Amino acid sequence: MTWTLLGIFAGGIALNLTPCVYPMIPITVSYFGGRATSDAAHGKSRLVAHGLCYLLGLSFTNSVLGVIAALTGSLMGAVLQHPAVLIAVAAVLIVFATSLFGLWELRLPGGLTQAAAKSYSGYFGSLFMGLTLGVVAAPCIGPFVLGLLTWVASMGSPWLGFIVFFTLSIGLGLPLFILALFSGQLQRLPRSGGWMLWVRKLMGWVLVGMAAYFLKPILREPGTTIALSAVLLAAGIHLAWLDRNTATFRAFPWLKATTGAASFGLAAFIIASLLMRGPSVAWTPLSDDVLKEAARQKRPVIIDFYAAWCAPCRELDETTFHDAAVVKQAQNGFVMIKVDVTKGGNPTHERLLQEYAIKGVPTVVFLNSDGKECHDLRLLDFLPPDQMLNRMNRLQNNCS
Repeated sequence: MTWTLLGIFAGGIALNLTPCVYPMIPITVSYFGGRATSDAAHGKSRLVAHGLCYLLGLSFTNSVLGVIAALTGSLMGAVLQHPAVLIAVAAVLIVFATSLFGLWELRLPGGLTQAAAKSYSGYFGSLFMGLTLGVVAAPCIGPFVLGLLTWVASMGSPWLGFIVFFTLSIGLGLPLFILALFSGQLQRLPRSGGWMLWVRKLMGWVLVGMAAYFLKPILREPGTTIALSAVLLAAGIHLAWLDRNTATFRAFPWLKATTGAASFGLAAFIIASLLMRGPSVAWTPLSDDVLKEAARQKRPVIIDFYAAWCAPCRELDETTFHDAAVVKQAQNGFVMIKVDVTKGGNPTHERLLQEYAIKGVPTVVFLNSDGKECHDLRLLDFLPPDQMLNRMNRLQNNCS
């Protein structure tokens, strides 16, 4: 998750280079420059306070969106079990990607834009400026944010939704804040031009990658790896060689070449990871007889409740339950049971859901050799292999 948040932070910074946000840099710097002039007697302390209000307003707007999206997670998860819905979500993301590619233009109603452009004085003015940045910049960042909202909704964690969009907001607002504090450096910024259209296309390819991600339950492996690798290769070729946009600063050709090389390298890494992945844990189909036999033999049981639309469930399966050490430990007397609750309606599954009070997925239940649950071992999210091994060892020691 750390790398995911770093990527989202970098995406927030990159959004500053889109044609809708970049022209706002001189406006923002001028605004804070005016605050610095009026509060000159207080040095930069009040300027920093204005900047923090600005970041707070921007973060609040986006974080609320993230929490709301996450709170729909259970509804979104139930809906995303149907292949037609997954295809529709992917199609919407592709449509928004074509907007970033320049095939059509996303425009907001004029009244909404004018309302967001109003100016207020004092700290509230800085707060309001941050609150409305997302509205003014929506034609460029809207498609990217909508794609991220869909992903957050599929995860179903309000806390994660807040963290993701707070991180995005800091990435988006921090460069403007820093430039405001050091407004004398404004003349060193590269001029607007074709390079911003290139950045916009880069964001378009991010949305195409998100579309491929949402098709994972349909494509499965190796289809998912092939699709993501194809997106990365196509993005690298387009952004590094086919795109004809130019810039006045010397680093732009190097940036394009580096992006192409990084895309190719990431595609190779994804393919290599699939080829090098070992076997999975051997799962036993759920039945009453299996549980009774495990209790008779005094064998510990691990029950994984999952759904096809659940992203942490897939991460558990692809990472933790494919780890060589976890697979080896599972063979050491454990009964490993997987319960698919994607569609529902199975009487045995429904009984277990009620018996163990399963509220959502993923949920991994650990039963000791006496058939009793070790409640402090219960797992409700992704867990790395080393921590899973620790829980398995504790389960073998009767939860101690």
